[in-house]
Amino acid sequence: MPSSGGRRAAARAAAAGALLAVGLAVVSWTAGGGESAGEGDGEGKVTVVYEDGAIKPQDRRAVDVIRKSRVLERTADWVNRSVALPHDLVVKVTGNVPPGVTDAVTQPDGRTIYVPPRFLTQVHGIADEVARTVKRPALFPEDEFNADDLAALSTRFIFGHELGHALQRQLQLPNLGLEEDAADGFASFHTVNEAGPGPSLAAAMVFDAIARKEGKLTLEGLSSDHPVTQQRVFNFLCYLDGSDPKNFDGPLVDAGYLPKSRAPLCPQSWAMLDHGWWTQLKPHFREAFKAQGGKSQEEARARLIAETKALAEKLDEIRSGQ
Repeated sequence: MPSSGGRRAAARAAAAGALLAVGLAVVSWTAGGGESAGEGDGEGKVTVVYEDGAIKPQDRRAVDVIRKSRVLERTADWVNRSVALPHDLVVKVTGNVPPGVTDAVTQPDGRTIYVPPRFLTQVHGIADEVARTVKRPALFPEDEFNADDLAALSTRFIFGHELGHALQRQLQLPNLGLEEDAADGFASFHTVNEAGPGPSLAAAMVFDAIARKEGKLTLEGLSSDHPVTQQRVFNFLCYLDGSDPKNFDGPLVDAGYLPKSRAPLCPQSWAMLDHGWWTQLKPHFREAFKAQGGKSQEEARARLIAETKALAEKLDEIRSGQ
């Protein structure tokens, strides 16, 4: 989201933003276990563990915000209800992380996600800056436009990204592009369907603040396996807008947060994402979720067909206007 406060962040926040943008899912290659990621009994569960003894005093405030919000547990609960994982997945909020880990990361076998408390403090700091310096978008509730709620909502989105990695690795899902794009896509897919616009909007504002601190693009930034940070902001907003353009075109497109050149492509983009993730997960649904999940997948397929037809009918007009 465009910032009304400019670039008046402190150097500490700027460094935190750079870490967040570059390293949301940097893999620590200290893999655990020799068993193949695809083997298992399908009874795996996601568990969130707060290792209080490994949380420094200066990080307890941010950790308490996330713990009380239960954003990690809510997302974990959805996976536990919906997906038969071959192995348990432990989400550790802890300072005891593998060497070099500074951000939330998913291990290569998809069985452990580390969430460093220092990382949560950095996210909270950026969220606080957003709450103080950014004009609140009309779509975002006024009573949630504060550091704690913005941190919790954006953390829910970031955690969705990490769970996207874990699902891909445990279930050995095929990718047709970069895994980082797919993980971002799962974060949008899950949060839009399960939590509404809040996580996408909060993540867009936080990532926009990060992008403004990064300054000029560097070779390292352009060559990263993550998309450029500002591009991610527009992807988050595009998927959200495309999920319900009747309700979101006004506050997102007309208000200038999502460019009008991108918006016409977003309904089909969302339809492809929604159908893609339901279809990828369908073979792995838990028995009790098969009826509900199968219905969602069928509805997503029907919408994809309709949106593809609609896009074809107006594509010449869209191209002429660009």
